This record gives sequence, structure tokens and C-alpha cells, in this order.
Amino acid sequence: MRQPLVLVPGLLLTADFWREQVARLSGTAQCIVPSGQYNLDSMTDMARAVLAEAPEKFALCGLSMGGYICHEIMRQAPERVTKLALLDTSARPDTPEQTQRRRAFIQLAQTGRFRGVTPQLLPVLLHPDNLDKKPLTDRLMAMAEEIGRDGFIRQQTAIMGRPDSRPHLPHYKVPTLVLCGRQDALTPLEGHEEMAALIPGAELVVIEGAGHLPPMEEPDAVAAALRRWLTR
Repeated sequence: MRQPLVLVPGLLLTADFWREQVARLSGTAQCIVPSGQYNLDSMTDMARAVLAEAPEKFALCGLSMGGYICHEIMRQAPERVTKLALLDTSARPDTPEQTQRRRAFIQLAQTGRFRGVTPQLLPVLLHPDNLDKKPLTDRLMAMAEEIGRDGFIRQQTAIMGRPDSRPHLPHYKVPTLVLCGRQDALTPLEGHEEMAALIPGAELVVIEGAGHLPPMEEPDAVAAALRRWLTR
């Protein structure tokens, strides 16, 4: 029987983000991509929404903001999670500089200048070699458009309000994968090394040729790592 796998997308990303992983993992897992969290403005509520769509017991995987939601789920209902995968994310709270940048983005959006993922943001999200891959960049812009301005503002508000998850990491008692793109500029490798060191028995995997979005940038390498983790 295939085990349930809940895949939580990040900021301005929808179920389409996990398309390649669902295709590659569907023989191993029953993939579920929740959507009730898209328009909420606190991590507490986002985690509750994901839990409401999840089966009683499940493997849990989140990228970026999805990883922050995973940490919150591990606070709210750790007994329901059988395995944990944290992709291109962080256990740290925002620095004052990060919060300031988010507030500036929110202000732009509120004054009607929301353009979702613009070409200017793509170099922060993708490995340099992937910037001219139009099918990839078009999908990112379409997902951002789908979430929209109000969703973006609520998601950024939730991210700014998240707590420091590092004190909780030593209490995670499930097989845990910590995965990161080698060239991730948003949540760099050092933060993943810190998480892997704090979580008992965690495995750290670095994906070459990827930035902040390895499941789209290097889908085969990520699916191989997730499959190994699921069958551990």
C-alpha cells in the first residue's frame, strides 16, 4: 500500500510546483498537495489548514514557506507525521533585514504594483543556468498570478510572524531529510547544515545545478532523494 505524502508548496507557488515530483513518486506514495493554506496570514492557521486536508498519518514534505508550515505542524501534531522532508527552507526566524524587505514588497503590492514573480526576482529563485528556460519561468509567473496580490500579502505576513523553530528540532523523532540546492541564494546551505545537525539522525542532501527550487530545476535528483527517504 502506498504511503500518503503531503507536499506543501512555498510562497507564490501552487500544486503545479510539485508536478514533476508527483509524476515520479506516484508509484511509491499517494501524493496530496493541500491548498487551504494559500490565503491565510499566520503559520498557526496555515498548519491547521494543511492538517485538515491530510490523512490521519502521513509523510510530510515542504519547500521554503512550506517548510515553515512543516515546522509548525511538528509543533501542533507531531504524532501524525511519519517522516519529514525540509527542502530549501529555514528553522530560523526572519532577521530584521528580511522583515524590512518583506514589508517593502507588501507596500508595493498594496499600492497596486504587485507583479508576482517578476523577471527581476527570478535570479534569486533559480540557478543561473535555468534563467533562460522559458517553460520554467512561465510556470513560476503563472503560479504567482494564481495566488495573486492578496494571497501574497497574507503569505508574507505569515512568514514574518513565524517563530524560531531551532529549539524544537532536537525533539523531531521521525526519519528526516534536509535538502537544498547548492546555489540557493534565499535559504543558503549553511542553514540546512544547521538544521541537519540539530535533528537526530537527519540526512543532508545537496542538489547540484539548482537554486531555491530544486524540485522544478533538478526533478530527477530530488525525486531520487525523496524516494530513498520514503523507503527508509
